[in-house]
Amino acid sequence: MATASPPPSRRAPQPRRETIRHPNGQSTAFFYDSFADPWKPAETILIQHGFCRTAHHFYHWVPALARKYNVVRRELRGHGGSSIPGEGDGYDYSTATIIDEIRDTLDQLGVQRVHFLGESTSGMLAEIFAATYPDRVASVIVCSSPTHLPEAAQRFLAFGLPSWPEACRRLGSREWVERLAASPGTLASEDPAYKRWWVDRVAESEGEGLAGYAEFLGRLDSRPYLGDIKAPMLILAPTNSAVVTVESMEDLKARVALAQLQLIPSPGHEIYAEQAEQCQVAVLAFLEGLQKPE
Repeated sequence: MATASPPPSRRAPQPRRETIRHPNGQSTAFFYDSFADPWKPAETILIQHGFCRTAHHFYHWVPALARKYNVVRRELRGHGGSSIPGEGDGYDYSTATIIDEIRDTLDQLGVQRVHFLGESTSGMLAEIFAATYPDRVASVIVCSSPTHLPEAAQRFLAFGLPSWPEACRRLGSREWVERLAASPGTLASEDPAYKRWWVDRVAESEGEGLAGYAEFLGRLDSRPYLGDIKAPMLILAPTNSAVVTVESMEDLKARVALAQLQLIPSPGHEIYAEQAEQCQVAVLAFLEGLQKPE
């Protein structure tokens, strides 16, 4: 007798967010996935999503990476399940604080070294972290990542309002990201179902959380740190991004001693999604190359 198929609405159990609390009182959310052979040592890949996204946006990277690596998908301050600093918290929203929270995340998870994969603006965090804590980084992977956000980019993200953070506050996360999704060269797919899913995931974050992080990003600049990066670096560069140019990625490669550049042909910025398989193949080949004897 044939077994009936489960209804389409029934989905496999989804992993749950976990959280840790830092000494400064803030909490960070993350997902931990590993399907590596339990009797073998496995290295860890830390995936840090870019602005407004969450760890959910990297769901499709887990099958590709977690068979051989432990995969930690960490959520940024004010994003997803991570806490939003309040006015009375005395929170120092600085580069040192954000980088130290990443270090503390690894400490609490018992992870000494990672392959740090930073997507979009979180590539700056990967670069700064690698320069600041070289003993904690086995390699750096940046994907569609600027080294700073020029005023023109911040004006674009403000959508006609006085500033990018103010736009996040006034519009709220859903309306702000709907305006972003309507801009050419931003979303990875024109599929209406994908757009709804993508917007819903972004809307998990509050507008105030995005605003606080936008203020931080407006000041962030990884260029002074690039010369101090000693770890091997893979640069995944989109060919048609509204945020980074091929020329800027070639300049990044020239500034980092052990960097290699791979161009990813794409219609927009989100190559982690629109060219996911090509990016994943490049990442795995890069990591496997690091394990080969010289």
